[in-house]
Amino acid sequence: MFFLALVVSRAAQPFPDATSGKKKGAAMKFTTVSKSLVMGLAVLLASSAFATTKAELTLADPAIVSGAKLKAGAYKLEWEGSGPNVEVSILQGKTVVAKVPAKVVDLKAAAPYNAALVTTNNDGTRSLSGARFEGKKFALELGDSSDGMQAGSSK
Repeated sequence: MFFLALVVSRAAQPFPDATSGKKKGAAMKFTTVSKSLVMGLAVLLASSAFATTKAELTLADPAIVSGAKLKAGAYKLEWEGSGPNVEVSILQGKTVVAKVPAKVVDLKAAAPYNAALVTTNNDGTRSLSGARFEGKKFALELGDSSDGMQAGSSK
């Protein structure tokens, strides 16, 4: 076992270059470090592609979304990816109160403020159909809204 460790440790040491007196291992070390940096950067970029987007939303009145009843109050919305199809988790505090399919929709101009888009149904109930976020040029269309939210619309 000791002999094998001795051989491996000797094989890993660079040999001096006869002409310059420098060790040839410097180029190998640079290559290894470069490869490690490239791999690390690739992992970092891949993880940021799946980063969670978070936003805040306040409901002035109770509403329903995908069958879940939301009370009036402050909520956090979280989703992964940039769309167009995402799944949004609606949280009150740290508790997920609803998960809903959504579509990320581009807007012509950034929203001037956060807004909950609520639709009044035929039976008088209110459904959360979308959300806009202050300073962002995108909105979320929540659930299976059939009327759709057009880019730049003022719904």
